[in-house]
Amino acid sequence: MSDVVIRAEGLGKKYIIGHETRRESYTALRDVIARGAQNILRKARDMVHGRPIIEGDELEEVWALRNVNFEVGRGEVVGIIGRNGAGKSTLLKTLSRITDPSEGRVSIKGRVASLLEVGTGFHPELTGRENIFLNGAILGMARTEIKRKFDEIVAFAEVAKFLDTPVKRYSSGMYVRLAFAVAAHLDPDILIIDEVLAVGDAQFQQKCLQKMEGVASQGRTILFVSHNLPSIQSLCTRAILLDHGKLTAVGAPHTIIQQYLGGGHFEAQRQWPASKRPKNAVAEIASIAIRDQQNAIASNPTTDQPVSIAIDYIVNQPDVALGLTVLLYNERHELVLSSINNHEPQWYGRSMSRGSYRTICTIPGHLLNDGGYSVSIILFGRNFADAHTVEECVGFTVIDGPGVRGDYFGEFKGAIRPLLDWKTEQL
Repeated sequence: MSDVVIRAEGLGKKYIIGHETRRESYTALRDVIARGAQNILRKARDMVHGRPIIEGDELEEVWALRNVNFEVGRGEVVGIIGRNGAGKSTLLKTLSRITDPSEGRVSIKGRVASLLEVGTGFHPELTGRENIFLNGAILGMARTEIKRKFDEIVAFAEVAKFLDTPVKRYSSGMYVRLAFAVAAHLDPDILIIDEVLAVGDAQFQQKCLQKMEGVASQGRTILFVSHNLPSIQSLCTRAILLDHGKLTAVGAPHTIIQQYLGGGHFEAQRQWPASKRPKNAVAEIASIAIRDQQNAIASNPTTDQPVSIAIDYIVNQPDVALGLTVLLYNERHELVLSSINNHEPQWYGRSMSRGSYRTICTIPGHLLNDGGYSVSIILFGRNFADAHTVEECVGFTVIDGPGVRGDYFGEFKGAIRPLLDWKTEQL
């Protein structure tokens, strides 16, 4: 890669944690003395080598990162995704020089601005005005440079009314607005951002994303950790997938997001060979697929998109009536909804001849909550006889669609999140 500004080679970060051993009902005096001597020697070695002293009789090594290798070019916007505990925040702290790697090395060209935690680099007793200058100085900015950008920072953060108030009295939203404004407006060569934007509301998040697009268009580099996958897909030029401290994939955001969402979930399409098809006495299922409005396989529909479950089956006997039921389960294996095709206008309750058929059940957009779902199918004959259930045969993961949340950011409670009609009248 030409003009590399970040290079990680064999990067690893190890933490040592201590555990108290379970005491037996009988412990010999010699064991107590031996254990105490071992602890004293261990703590002495840690002090000599400058390592923190860890309490506990038993020590465990935990690798937050291990053998991570990647390069980032100038002007790239790279998203970092992974489940909780994957090592995302540890990676950003290592790249920001907040923590040293246990192995490997990192080389960085250019001035780095990091926004890893709300209010990082702020002094709670100082005012917002004073913290702008303090935080800018920490980021390596000259006072004249900070003055030149000062009004722009304040306007973006929307804290002019509280500029001379100590930041310890700020809400978390005000904190993050000001912190992001300072980091993004002082022209860093590399901007590193953790999931702190989740603190802000939807309008501010959109404002931040637009600002990051502007920063990227000026040839600056951005590393961006977020669980907001649509933002990763729309903003980033590449994505990195971490899993248990290891880099498992690097590539186009759409590809990496699909790989991330596919881990531990069901495939969106299932086909059976003729000898293994699920069947009852009169018909057999050939395939089941999750499809979008363009009839393409839909592994990751957004919340505002309809989702269709297409069932292809073969009727093996003449003059039969078939029924189908769809059962939809969420990640906690709670039944979200069930639907039977008894309102299907053309074939339900009518005799079918031998041959191949496709029945489609469509779940409307603005109904399902974001998250993973699995689909079970029940195939039955006339009067619900000869029922055969195909358990959790396909699945998909719903992600937030653009503009769905409005001005709300947070978890939607409940099994579904329908977009209902609201109306207010003055009485």
